[in-house]
Amino acid sequence: MYRKIFTGVFSLLLLGTFFVPKSQATELDKKTIVTVNEPIQVSGKVLPAGTYVFKLALTDLTDETLVSIFNADETQLIATIQGIPDSRAQAADKTIFQLEAQPSGGPEILKAWFYPGDNSGVEFKYSAHEK
Repeated sequence: MYRKIFTGVFSLLLLGTFFVPKSQATELDKKTIVTVNEPIQVSGKVLPAGTYVFKLALTDLTDETLVSIFNADETQLIATIQGIPDSRAQAADKTIFQLEAQPSGGPEILKAWFYPGDNSGVEFKYSAHEK
């Protein structure tokens, strides 16, 4: 009898590890859909006005600074960018994209990305010639 109970509990635990709801996957990869009205620059790439999907690459579950950028329907990978950890004093209830104007008058550059509810985010670094 104990063996049947153990087998039943083990089976439920095993099923729980393979059938994760889709909403949790978004929490893990921090998938964010953003529409920009003007071009922006992200680590050497200029994204024209349009809709994009930002999410963590998750090639290494401990690295929350490797960001992949896709087109709106996620059929084309536009860029994968290695950022550095960034932080805010308080978590926001919505996505934060910090933009910075370029002295040269070019497209604004994306400085940082914070997912809703997180006070840690990703800072995007730029070399002097990218600004």
